[in-house]
Amino acid sequence: MTAYKETLYHEYHERIVMNRHQELLDLVESFRADFEKFYVKQNKAAGTRVRKHMAALKRKAQEIRNEVQQVKQQINAEKEPGSQQG
Repeated sequence: MTAYKETLYHEYHERIVMNRHQELLDLVESFRADFEKFYVKQNKAAGTRVRKHMAALKRKAQEIRNEVQQVKQQINAEKEPGSQQG
C-alpha cells in the first residue's frame, strides 16, 4: 500500500471511529431528560421511556460489537500468509 493510500485508509477509519463514538454519546445524552424525570421527579412514564432507551442502547452496543468482530476478521484475513496485499 502506498503512503498516500495508507493515509487515506487511516483517515477513513478514524472518521468511522469518531462517528461511532459520537453516536453513542448522542444516544446516551438523549436519555438525560427521562432519567431526570424518573429518578428525580419519580415520573413512572419516564421510567418506561428509560427502559426503552436502555433497550436501544443494548441494540446499538450489539451493532457495534458485530462491526468490531467483522473488522477483526478482515484484519486477520489480511495478515494471513498468502493473502494478497497492496
